[in-house]
Amino acid sequence: LIRALGTDDVSIKITHCGVCYADVIWTRNQHGDSEYPVVPGHEIAGIVNEVGSNVQRFKVGDHMGVGTHVNSCRDCEYCNDRFNGVDVDGTIAKGEYSSHRVVLLQHIRKLSIGFGSPSTLCCNYCLCFDGTPQDEPTCTSISKKEALSQLGTDNFVVSSDRNQMKALVKSVDFIIDIASVKISPANLNIGMKTISGSVTGGTKDIQEMIDFCASNGSHPMIEIIPIQSANEAIERLLKSVVIYGFVIDIENSLK
Repeated sequence: LIRALGTDDVSIKITHCGVCYADVIWTRNQHGDSEYPVVPGHEIAGIVNEVGSNVQRFKVGDHMGVGTHVNSCRDCEYCNDRFNGVDVDGTIAKGEYSSHRVVLLQHIRKLSIGFGSPSTLCCNYCLCFDGTPQDEPTCTSISKKEALSQLGTDNFVVSSDRNQMKALVKSVDFIIDIASVKISPANLNIGMKTISGSVTGGTKDIQEMIDFCASNGSHPMIEIIPIQSANEAIERLLKSVVIYGFVIDIENSLK
């Protein structure tokens, strides 16, 4: 069920939705707090279908993106809204493996003209890959080595291989970790270094990243799938046989 459009809400027609390992976590109850029935999905690209009376920043037909948050209390310093959280209408919030969504204005990102493509999904919000273009990407699976030639990297390391990781001790200046899997800092032997992070970036930071990618023509590589293949995609995530990020073609799958 989709909540009624509020004065500060935007109604969205979803065209594409990314597939993240978090979808595995919630559908398989890996954290032990999933509220069934679960509808996964938290990285969408779509088109504005309707806007609330107070919304000025978006108009019908605009291309936009939404990340992990679709609503929040806006009354506390650190909003506790989370996936499977209780929405304002008392229902359990669901994800975006669906055709439409009503989202609070503050949680919407604008996609630049010409950048509202499904490839946007994989650089939106939390970069749901096990590896990212850098000098020496580390991935959980050897399957992603196929993408090396297109990433322009110098080396490739499988993080689950202890010998390969041991050879990297004290060899890096910084690590960008965008994987959903648990990695013990002790295994990295990083010495007197600082570890910090966030489950998802802030709204302003995410918009800045999207604008930067759009202005520089930076488009990640993706594998587009129909929604009918969502279960297969999740199984492939579990088996670490994913090369590029999955993006569900919602618009054409649900015709």
